[in-house]
Amino acid sequence: MSESTEGKGAAPAAPAYDIVKILGALPHRYPLLLVDRVLSLEVGERIHAVKAVSFNEQFFQGHFPGRPIMPGVLQIEALAQAAAILAIETLDLAGSGKLVYFMSINEAKFRAPVEPGVLLDLEVGFLQKRARVCKFWGKASIAGQVTCDVQFTAMIADS
Repeated sequence: MSESTEGKGAAPAAPAYDIVKILGALPHRYPLLLVDRVLSLEVGERIHAVKAVSFNEQFFQGHFPGRPIMPGVLQIEALAQAAAILAIETLDLAGSGKLVYFMSINEAKFRAPVEPGVLLDLEVGFLQKRARVCKFWGKASIAGQVTCDVQFTAMIADS
């Protein structure tokens, strides 16, 4: 925090998640863990995470040989995983035995291919928050160019 805002009532920012903290929050593991780092998290509002897209990802072996492209559904899954971290922090679910499950995907649009060797920015925010169901907007991008945008709903349930 800068000296100009310290002690002046500014809300403290949630700490960024490194991979260890992500593994503690999400049940996903390789090869389906699609969030590598959380750059910023505004509890109750939004999250900015990243996925380092590597040629070593298993899906590139078959999608498509000669022109590897990250499947759009995996971009949405990465956004959903970022949303789960946001929900866990916002609804204080850490250690509760609750999981965040996909319920629906709406208005998904794929705008540009995602190829190996990029950092995929994952930005997600709440559209609606309830105790058991949350709606989100999500946007994936590379260096400011949107690759995917979507709205989706998730349910909070026992694991």
